[in-house]
Amino acid sequence: MSEAMSRAAGRRFQDRRDEQAAMGASWRERALNAEDALKASNAEILAQREQIGDFLGQIKDLQTQWTEEDIVRITTDNGTLKRRVRELAAENKSLIGKLAAARDNIRFADKRIAELETQILEHQRT
Repeated sequence: MSEAMSRAAGRRFQDRRDEQAAMGASWRERALNAEDALKASNAEILAQREQIGDFLGQIKDLQTQWTEEDIVRITTDNGTLKRRVRELAAENKSLIGKLAAARDNIRFADKRIAELETQILEHQRT
């Protein structure tokens, strides 16, 4: 009987050790998963901090004061561009007129050629 009790105690001890080993493995796996998640979170936080820094730099760039020289340059460039737009619009209008005239000339020439061909054919028949 004492031998049976001793075997039962040994089994209980072995069962507890197996249970503790299984729990330890489970906790190790959880710790590794948590460590991976922590690394991913830190990488995401770092990327977001860099993006926030970029955005803050852009905001600061937009908030800078324009110097008098910048204002004069931009105003001059704007005036130059407006003048160029007017010139190009006038040139476009002129070219549209020339194109219409060229088309009219071609139509007239086609009609005149057709008339002359008709006259030649009539002259050859007589």
